[in-house]
Amino acid sequence: MKKLIPVLILMFVSGLAQAGNGLVSVKSSHNVKTTANRLEAVLKKKGMTIFNRIDHAAGAASVGNKLRPTELVIFGNPKIGSKLMQCAQTIAIDLPQKAMIWKDGGGQVWLSYNKPAFLINRHRLPGCKAVIKKLTGALGKFAAVATRP
Repeated sequence: MKKLIPVLILMFVSGLAQAGNGLVSVKSSHNVKTTANRLEAVLKKKGMTIFNRIDHAAGAASVGNKLRPTELVIFGNPKIGSKLMQCAQTIAIDLPQKAMIWKDGGGQVWLSYNKPAFLINRHRLPGCKAVIKKLTGALGKFAAVATRP
């Protein structure tokens, strides 16, 4: 049983990677386009505004460069964003929220976004812990809907 616990833990977290650079990356079961479409659909369903969607691979191709599939979805909700900016106006540099959907060198597709706790540290947001907690939960749910089969 003791040997089984680490295996179960590894299985549970294998689809989620958190790097020291403040990003949360979730493995996707879909290709980049499908993952981005699913993310956009759940965001719209939850009342988020989609400000833009950028296909970086298409941009690279337009100037003769190759880039693995990489899309950026820019989204937000003024109800949350304005509360964060009231705590620290500098967070506006990181808003609206962004999610990057990309294929790595091994062919795995990921959905990555800024870890909300990283933003607390970056912008010194001690008074916004409740908003950050809510944001953390919402982003995790959005990513799960977009990436799971």
